[in-house]
Amino acid sequence: MNIRSLTRGDGVVIGAAVLLFIASFLSFRSYDCGSAINCPKEPIGWKPELFPVLPSIFLAGIIAAALVVVARFQPEGRKVIGLGLDQWGMALAVFAAWSSLWTIFGGPDVDQISPGVGQILGLIANLVLAVVAALTPRTPALKAPLMGAPQPAAAQPYGMAPNQGYGYPGPGGVQPGAGAPYGAQAPQPYGGQPAPAQAQPQQGGAAPAPQPAAAGQPAPAAGGDFAPFWFAVPVSRPLFAEDGSAGQIAELAPGTWYLAVDQRGPALVAQTQDGRRGLLQDTSGIQRG
Repeated sequence: MNIRSLTRGDGVVIGAAVLLFIASFLSFRSYDCGSAINCPKEPIGWKPELFPVLPSIFLAGIIAAALVVVARFQPEGRKVIGLGLDQWGMALAVFAAWSSLWTIFGGPDVDQISPGVGQILGLIANLVLAVVAALTPRTPALKAPLMGAPQPAAAQPYGMAPNQGYGYPGPGGVQPGAGAPYGAQAPQPYGGQPAPAQAQPQQGGAAPAPQPAAAGQPAPAAGGDFAPFWFAVPVSRPLFAEDGSAGQIAELAPGTWYLAVDQRGPALVAQTQDGRRGLLQDTSGIQRG
């Protein structure tokens, strides 16, 4: 579970659910008894005599918010009876808002009874929940990450380890070519290549025996093989579906390290922090880790 998967819309949904939970413990109806001595106690949403207010307004809205938020941590494409969890949450949020409206306009037609604080706050919370849940997938401002991505590390003096972002390889595992644009040949560090062994002259003019490779020296990769690497984008760029369709599944943010797991022509197959994979078509100016 990665909280960086949450969006600003999810933050509003969580806030509406908290407000809805608080409203369920406030007075659902208000009584104007005037000078009467025996004035009935104002009921809250949990009172049995108000059934089905609790399940159709308060619990429905809270469960809807939970479904919308939990959907962010599920793999892309997971569905329940043909619908995603966020779609079920959106439908339940609309139902809760509709129920809240009917309790406001269809309550008891008595002059001494009026909507209470809990009923009014429940209506507001459910309306906000339904609207934001429906607009988040279509509104860039609501789709933006709830928590900002870490800033890219500043240049460090020679020998000092850079600050680490998501997935960035730690000390001892830094890949060569840090900071180089994608496709550029990375310079080799000093001492990275062992000096070739010098052939020793032998008697009789025999050819020198081949020297074994240095212990621990990795064999060169076969030509054309792709090696996964970490990278960062200079500006926000869309990540499209891996099957090549035009549907956008995520947005890569600058200052965050992503893993390139494959290459398809000029495009890269990238993996996000929450495990989603997609096609990055614009690879110009990316920074390798």
